[in-house]
Amino acid sequence: MTATMLSVNVGMPKNVSWQGKTVYTGVWKHPVDGPAMVRRLNIDGDGQGDKGGHGGEQRAVFVYQIGSYRHWERHFGRDGLEYGSFGENFTVDGLPDDEVCIGDRYRIGEAEFEVTQPRVTCYRVGMRLGEPELPALLVAHHRPGFYFRVIREGHVVAGDAIVKTRTGPGALSVADTDALLYLPEKDGEKLRVAAGIPALSPGWRQSFEELLGIGSVVQGPAWDGFRPLRVTAVRPESASVASVYFEAEDGSALPAALPGQYLTLRVPGAAAPAPVRSYSISSAPGSGGYRISVKREGVASTFLTTQLAAGAVLDVAAPRGDFVLGDGSSPVLLVSAGIGVTPVLAMLHQLAAQGSTRGVWWIHGARGPGEHPLATEARTLLAALPGGRADIFYSAATAEERASAGAHEGRLTKDALVELGVPADASAYLCGPVAFMTDMTAALTAAGLDSARIHSELFGALDAINPGLVGQTTRPPHVPEGSPGTGPTVTFARSGISAPFPGGSLLELAEACDVPARWSCRSGVCHTCVTPVLSGSVDYSPAPLEPPAPGQALVCCAAPHTDLVLDM
Repeated sequence: MTATMLSVNVGMPKNVSWQGKTVYTGVWKHPVDGPAMVRRLNIDGDGQGDKGGHGGEQRAVFVYQIGSYRHWERHFGRDGLEYGSFGENFTVDGLPDDEVCIGDRYRIGEAEFEVTQPRVTCYRVGMRLGEPELPALLVAHHRPGFYFRVIREGHVVAGDAIVKTRTGPGALSVADTDALLYLPEKDGEKLRVAAGIPALSPGWRQSFEELLGIGSVVQGPAWDGFRPLRVTAVRPESASVASVYFEAEDGSALPAALPGQYLTLRVPGAAAPAPVRSYSISSAPGSGGYRISVKREGVASTFLTTQLAAGAVLDVAAPRGDFVLGDGSSPVLLVSAGIGVTPVLAMLHQLAAQGSTRGVWWIHGARGPGEHPLATEARTLLAALPGGRADIFYSAATAEERASAGAHEGRLTKDALVELGVPADASAYLCGPVAFMTDMTAALTAAGLDSARIHSELFGALDAINPGLVGQTTRPPHVPEGSPGTGPTVTFARSGISAPFPGGSLLELAEACDVPARWSCRSGVCHTCVTPVLSGSVDYSPAPLEPPAPGQALVCCAAPHTDLVLDM
């Protein structure tokens, strides 16, 4: 049966009111009368609101099928859906998702197209149709639709025949490709096929390459929730920094942490309710105990550095974090400022313990020796490394102090880092204030490092991902306004906020607290909102299509089952 173009649909982005917010979206499409000109990046008269997820060369034209229209009309018990209702540019008769393959080419009217990827799950299609669960259903029912890349520009019109001109390599259908990314029980052979299809858009190809590299087994935290650990010592490291040492209550060895990971502590006595804070592990991995080095700032850190004593017992969550030292033989850049020295010091310990022959550049900025904690320890470790090198920058020190430490004069800036001549094939690990890490990332990129080899750690709240929202005001996190909830207590550890759960979802509570949140589909499909659970458990509604890894939750469709501590 010959496939046919039923309608060409376009629409420019506009502001739409949604759940008390404003969304800038181009999901509202309407049929065109007569021919439409299709160009490399778009159709004349069409536009996208969120260029991160839609539009561009790989997603120039979105295609949806009349057969799927009929399916959803039956599913939702509604009819009369107008062409363009799913945000598609081409409404077609034929080309089902389980038959069209990535890399297939089609001629329509004067233009020629290539299939590049399935539709990205997006809350806006649910908003358009008033069916919030639709993004998840598009995946679960294997009816996502797909994108075209424009091979040859030209005019198209409703009624044009759709002629297949080439079959894509790999014979991997749109539905199978979509399932590989979003559904569980991934087929390794199909992943390899998908990663090798030249026509597949680069973002999807990278996701499949990462899945092949990671494998199906995800290591969970060493223990669930919080565990009591005994403080064995609190030792000053500088005028404002002290190290806190922990051991198991029974004296047994604690599970080894990866170099660069952090601990999350509940600190009773500092405030009510007890604040929950995270601190990098600064000790050597595998030493049997843990050490954190804490700068005195804020109520929790002040309590830890001035009032905590040996013998105290604190509740501590297991080591976590993806900011960890990677394997390899290329040079390593450990770049820090201030108390950001702690996670990279653990990495330096690991390199010294391994007797590494890699080039190791230790680059650190401080005001002066009085505010340079753990400096002697770092120098000792570097001396044991044949490829070790230190570049210290003091911004407020005397000439004698700089000479004694072998330090450069001034702040560690973007220009200062570039002047060091760091090797372009290095892997870099950055920790410090946000502005510092932004500058260092720009400097390393300018020095020729691949962005994939630049890693950073941020202990404040992560940057929000809220696609399409406009006019958002930035406020410090706060307890939600109005009457308090009656559910379990939810703590957002990075933001320092605790509140009884009022109902809805954890994502909605985070938004009510102005806690920066990350989401895209809002229906448990895309895993953008995946968040480490430090303590407690959750229930899901709707159930996600693929459960998250142990110790994590999808906050967009989760509610607390018990008191809950989230790493956000």
